[in-house]
Amino acid sequence: MLADYGYIAILLVVAIAVPILILVAGKFLSYKSKRPDPEDVKSSTYECGMETIGSSWVQFNFRYYFYALLFVIFDIEAVFLFPWAVQFKQLKLFGFIEMLIFIAILVVGLVYAWRKKVLEWK
Repeated sequence: MLADYGYIAILLVVAIAVPILILVAGKFLSYKSKRPDPEDVKSSTYECGMETIGSSWVQFNFRYYFYALLFVIFDIEAVFLFPWAVQFKQLKLFGFIEMLIFIAILVVGLVYAWRKKVLEWK
């Protein structure tokens, strides 16, 4: 029994030591000076091979994030549906009802977003 805790202790020590060693090694091996050169190509913002015009800090419309969240929600739904479909015969009626409730919650959210006209691109 004590040997099992020994493995956990070793894992804990490694899990703490590795990130610390990586950070320390990065600090000692870094070659960047304290004051970056503004003419340095490495410190400039690079996007798609074109020089940026103006500030590179631009506020995005919140709708981009909303569409990303909707994509993630429905992507997760697909991830949950596949194992459910594989084990459908063993889950029987309980699994079927559970998945109906899950899909109903997602449909209610989609209808809510649709009624609030959040899905319209302006």
